[in-house]
Amino acid sequence: MAETSQRRGVFLTGAAGGIGAALVRELTQRGFVVFAGIRHNRGTLEGLSHVVVVPVDVTDPGSVADAAERVSRHPAAAHGLHAVVNNAGVIVQGPLELVPPAELRRQFEVNTFGPAYVTQAFLPLLRQGGGRVVNVSAPTARTPLPLLAPISASKAALQALSDAQRLELAAWHVPVVLVEPGATETPIFASADAAAKTATGAADPQRVALYANHLAAFAEVMAKQKNGPVDRVVKAIANAVEARNPKRRYIAGPDARALGTLSKLPAGLRERLIASTFKLSKVTAGAA
Repeated sequence: MAETSQRRGVFLTGAAGGIGAALVRELTQRGFVVFAGIRHNRGTLEGLSHVVVVPVDVTDPGSVADAAERVSRHPAAAHGLHAVVNNAGVIVQGPLELVPPAELRRQFEVNTFGPAYVTQAFLPLLRQGGGRVVNVSAPTARTPLPLLAPISASKAALQALSDAQRLELAAWHVPVVLVEPGATETPIFASADAAAKTATGAADPQRVALYANHLAAFAEVMAKQKNGPVDRVVKAIANAVEARNPKRRYIAGPDARALGTLSKLPAGLRERLIASTFKLSKVTAGAA
């Protein structure tokens, strides 16, 4: 293995999460130094070889700027960075009418504004190192799903930012890559479900009652959902980081590919298929 000074550097957000922690290990095994951006829990990252823990709150531009400054002073970034991976993310779900404003704001602050702040702050290091931006999106960016409007919208916005910036940064040969993971076996889904139940519990009971049938149908579908292995997503992101000429988009998982196919269908047909899949075709309005 190369010494730290000879390794290329990668800055990764959300490094303490299920995908993030596994990706840290994958990237170090592939010969990178990983600047592991975390907000709170350092978990098992502390003390790992070729890993530099960097505290950062991606929703705070000042915190992001401090992280970029700290990384720039490290020997592994003396010649810039090979990649920035915007992996930090949250899922806010539920009928949009019942989503609290603070939760809706949090959804966009982490999933959309965070990657924008990070990319802005780290671009000087990417230009210096001939690096690339890797944004972890979601298949709902292309095919929005019912009761998942916040996550769908935040990732659609991230996709638009990525597609536009890809053209903006072409003059410096800085690729902008999207990775679309399918449903994955990580704690993020349990956290999203718990947050949604808390929000529903605090909402106006009469409004909640209107969506009783929708919520029951959604819960039934989610209970049957089979989440894929973390390794599949980790390898897709790592390939996007390592590839000499990265693709614009990497898709990880059959469900992600299926939603990509759905996005190309006529709107009416697509909506009928989605309504059927989520058992909403015959759902009636609940009584307040």
